[in-house]
Amino acid sequence: MARRLRSVDLDFVEAAPLRLVFAAEVAAPPEAVYRALADDVEGWPSWFTQLTSARPIDAGAGREVRLRGGIRFRETIVAAEPGSRYAYRIDDSNAPGLQALVEEWLLTPAGTGTRVQWTFAADGAALFRFTMRRARPAVGRSFRDAVRNLGRRLSGPAGG
Repeated sequence: MARRLRSVDLDFVEAAPLRLVFAAEVAAPPEAVYRALADDVEGWPSWFTQLTSARPIDAGAGREVRLRGGIRFRETIVAAEPGSRYAYRIDDSNAPGLQALVEEWLLTPAGTGTRVQWTFAADGAALFRFTMRRARPAVGRSFRDAVRNLGRRLSGPAGG
């Protein structure tokens, strides 16, 4: 059953008790990466394979996301800066022990491509925090795979 999480602001990205930060480069310009993140919400499962579905809600002000394993999120977009930053707060979830979560995607030019930095900023019960810290390598692999897949998608005939 989904439950309401604590409402936090964008500054939670820096203040969260649990912060997982990953970065990778993709051979596409920041504007194209941003469009894939912010404008093509329903396309996320094609490159971020941990997602089974994603759809915009509330006239684009939020999203509903489902992950493998049955975890669900209802999110509110808290930062939408074309070409540089996309962030959202999780408002409702069925994830056990999760109390607050903001995810931020920072995009910076890197040669002819983009450096993508993803921050998973969360709070939760002690067991949740312990589990997520232990899962850090797997979460990092998932992120790097997603960025690699996104790069392939953006460099394909319909990409960019």
